[in-house]
Amino acid sequence: MIRVFIGYDDNEKVAFSTLSHSLLKHATQPIAITPIRLQNIKDVFVRERLPIQSTEFAFSRFIVPYLCNYSGHAIFMDCDMLARADINELWRQRSTKYAVQCVQHDYSPSSKVKFLNQPQTIYAKKNWSSMMIFNCSKCLTLTPDYVNSATGLELHQYKWLESEDLIGKIDEEWNWLVGEYEKNPQAKLVHFTEGGPYFKDYENSDYADEWFEMYKDTTKTQMGNKK
Repeated sequence: MIRVFIGYDDNEKVAFSTLSHSLLKHATQPIAITPIRLQNIKDVFVRERLPIQSTEFAFSRFIVPYLCNYSGHAIFMDCDMLARADINELWRQRSTKYAVQCVQHDYSPSSKVKFLNQPQTIYAKKNWSSMMIFNCSKCLTLTPDYVNSATGLELHQYKWLESEDLIGKIDEEWNWLVGEYEKNPQAKLVHFTEGGPYFKDYENSDYADEWFEMYKDTTKTQMGNKK
């Protein structure tokens, strides 16, 4: 079973459902999708939201290994993504050698603001944590106490690891940053990091047409023939 956890934000409900559908539509193996919704983890995740957080799941993503009982592998991804390929291709890249695997971006954001006029924060390893494969048994530091108290940089820059050698590298096609990278027909998982097409200011972004088609497919119902 491929375990996928998706960050959930009340401002982006439609993003979660559309991403989930795109994952299921392309998957060739059984897949279990779990939203990381604060209401559902309030007994273990208790830290207050900071003004600089652009999403509800900015820090709660790091609770995934705990939710998996520190066993096996699990994928986390932001909700503002769209799968264009079989997630099993990514799942097959999981390795017991690393504690976490991710796309190791090296860029500076081109805009100072993003969706809903939120400030764009700039820091080393930005967007590395927006899609991760956790090897949960090697993430024992990520206890609820640690995730609730560590700084944002400690979490997102993987300072909870003993060594950066425990960070494995994944191809950029599995976290293709829309608006930062040129449109790529080979991108497998696109990330609307500046803002999803469901926000008016970004409805003409690269891959927006594909997102809207997937959204329509998500909401489509088949009616029986009327007699």
